Amino acid sequence: MKNKNELRRYIKSERKLINIDLVSEKLVYKIRQTPEYQSAKNIMIFYPKKYEINLMDLLSDDKQFYFPKVDGDDLLVCPNDGVFKKSDLNINEPCSKPVNPNIVDLIIVPALAADKNNYRLGYGGGFYDRFLSKYPDIITLLPVCEKFLYDNIPHDKYDIQVNKVISA
Repeated sequence: MKNKNELRRYIKSERKLINIDLVSEKLVYKIRQTPEYQSAKNIMIFYPKKYEINLMDLLSDDKQFYFPKVDGDDLLVCPNDGVFKKSDLNINEPCSKPVNPNIVDLIIVPALAADKNNYRLGYGGGFYDRFLSKYPDIITLLPVCEKFLYDNIPHDKYDIQVNKVISA
């Protein structure tokens, strides 16, 4: 088994070879079928980076959407107003003012990979793990390309498991 950084490098190169639009379309469909998504009213999703799963089609649904914004070591929860700006981390972040995270019913968490024990391999900043450790009652879904769903991935004691992994 590769360590986290080796696995990140491998997946970043491999995901350039997949049809991310098709995978994204399938994952959006599957997310919409989950009871967690159907019952949620306030959902935090992520703005996709290049070669990353794109869930922006969900914005057409009759729900309130929020996006994360990095503030130091923390993630802020900001309402979707359709206005984004590139951050220092080269991520499109919302320009809206943050709200209390407790408003969120569901977080759709980004990841490079996941395993069958609901651990995720993120980008290495720890932002979501720190956030989720503060708000353990918020339901989490993780969409991932089937190719990057493993039996086990390396994880540390501070890594937070998601509630459900969805693959396509």
